Amino acid sequence: MAKVLVTGGAGYIGSHTVYHLLRAGHDVFVVDDLSRGRLESVEPSRLQQFNLLDTERLASLCRSERFDAVIHFAGFIAVGESMRLPELYFRNNVSATISLFEAMDAAGLRRLVFSSSAAVYGEPRGNPIREDSPCAPVSPYGESKLTVERMLRWLDLTKGLRSVSLRYFNACGAEPGSGLGEAHEPETHLIPLLLRAVKTGRPATIFGDDYPTPDGTCIRDYIHVSDLAAAHIAALEWLLGGGATETLNVGTGAGHSVREVIAAVEEVTGTKVPYRIGPRRPGDAPVLVADPERLGRLFGWQPRYRSLREMVRTAWDFEKTRENFRGGNG
Repeated sequence: MAKVLVTGGAGYIGSHTVYHLLRAGHDVFVVDDLSRGRLESVEPSRLQQFNLLDTERLASLCRSERFDAVIHFAGFIAVGESMRLPELYFRNNVSATISLFEAMDAAGLRRLVFSSSAAVYGEPRGNPIREDSPCAPVSPYGESKLTVERMLRWLDLTKGLRSVSLRYFNACGAEPGSGLGEAHEPETHLIPLLLRAVKTGRPATIFGDDYPTPDGTCIRDYIHVSDLAAAHIAALEWLLGGGATETLNVGTGAGHSVREVIAAVEEVTGTKVPYRIGPRRPGDAPVLVADPERLGRLFGWQPRYRSLREMVRTAWDFEKTRENFRGGNG
């Protein structure tokens, strides 16, 4: 059993990872300022509510609790928002992470799993994307993640901070029976937006249908959030076992277009999705599909959820539990 600090553990992926860490027998503390996280997603007894920029408080917590490792989720994630508010993203995703590194150093804490993103690749030259593909972010969000990855390489060399950076693709779904699910405010992710359109009858906006893809809409590699959580735990166990610093993709290796996701939502809910076509969203690449072979080879990790329909069904089951539910036959 390890004692683990999870930053951003009240968020979507963070809370699912906390859930699975606890089920695996680990002792978990969460730091989250709840600016984007949900209080109901974390046990109050495990939560320390403050911002990571409070370095002294963070260092004091790390020293007093003597954590074995940190899993770092706390970050803003909306590509479009980052194009409007780049300073916000660099302050929250980079400056706050530097504060975390300083606190870890003060406490002698030398293991970190970092929540990175496929956005570091920008518009890749080919798919599926390997970890050695060129990194050329096309948004401040992607740039912020790549900046942290670069810092981690230097901290490994200079401080002995061992890390695993997980570049994951499009998280989706919900862990059945956990009460957890995707509920960002504002929501920017495709599947919950389509499900909300089904519930409310208000059309979702599809950002562009003129991409160089077979049906004109963006193609993404959708990875179930529980499989992502399992990848974080595998990375934690790798570091606890003495493993070296790594940077790894997390995805299924299969891509689905926006129109294919719409079809899956309609199949699961039994309802036509109301939507309209809007302009392209700045910072969106046409295709992002992972090559996750290295992760599977090093950690023995494989996704349990491979069917887009099953991923959507778990998201729909969660969405139906939310207040003001309306519509759908699935």
